[in-house]
Amino acid sequence: MRHGNVNRKFGRKTDERNALMRSLARSLVLEGRIQTTEARAKEVRPMVEKLLTRAKKDTLANRRTLIASLGDVPTAQKLIQTAESYSGRNGGYLRIVKMVPRKGDASPMAVIEFV
Repeated sequence: MRHGNVNRKFGRKTDERNALMRSLARSLVLEGRIQTTEARAKEVRPMVEKLLTRAKKDTLANRRTLIASLGDVPTAQKLIQTAESYSGRNGGYLRIVKMVPRKGDASPMAVIEFV
């Protein structure tokens, strides 16, 4: 049974899917906004918002969790710096803006960015 398992699979194995999400999250933190498919944007938003909420309280344990989730130290530091500007905000750090479908396969596209 799939109770509580509502994640998208993207036609990939678990390790590949986790690598995709980590890569999207890392790119989003470093660039500030990325263009991707709508499904990927909707899947990566809760992950990055939870990491940003954790980054708002800068403790050693939170830093280690961010480094483990994002994969490297500079990205975690950038997220902690970004979190300082959201100190008075309780969630809703990201926005998804829908775009025209991709020309090749008509996949719905979106831009995900920090508010």
